[in-house]
Amino acid sequence: MTNATRQIALDTETTGLSPSQGHRIVEIGCVEILDRKLTGQHFHCYLNPQRKVDDEAIKVHGLTERFLADKPLFSKIVHNFMSFVSGAELIIHNATFDVRFLDHELTLAQCNISQIESCCTVTDTLRLAKHKHPDQKNTLDALCERYNVNNTRREFHGALLDAEILAELYLTMTSDSQSAG
Repeated sequence: MTNATRQIALDTETTGLSPSQGHRIVEIGCVEILDRKLTGQHFHCYLNPQRKVDDEAIKVHGLTERFLADKPLFSKIVHNFMSFVSGAELIIHNATFDVRFLDHELTLAQCNISQIESCCTVTDTLRLAKHKHPDQKNTLDALCERYNVNNTRREFHGALLDAEILAELYLTMTSDSQSAG
């Protein structure tokens, strides 16, 4: 029996744009893909960032401090999260952003892993899209339109919904028989 290829489409939502300014993750969404098929397995949680959520971030994801106040800290879910993603190839749109935040959270949680790439490989669909479609808009929404991936349920950015959309988009983008103009 051959080893199955396990991939995880992952997205995060945050309090702002930079962990170096103390911004934190407020939501993580992960969707499992096994041998290019969605398995229905996922990891999802909202997190208490223990800080103010920037107004601009709230406009993007709709998650307020009030909603997040009773949610767990990253340090309380880190082991479950790492169990879910370890050994997988993470599929992330604009991976630099999410990886920077994940590494920051891992460091703050003082677990034995401080870099997500020490236990996972990372594929950045933004880089893939820029290579396939140079000089074109390659946001998640633009790619969904280009590849006919339904994202109409997306009123706000949400980590789990965006991970589901990203999984479908990635499978479509990387299908040998699929091309887009």
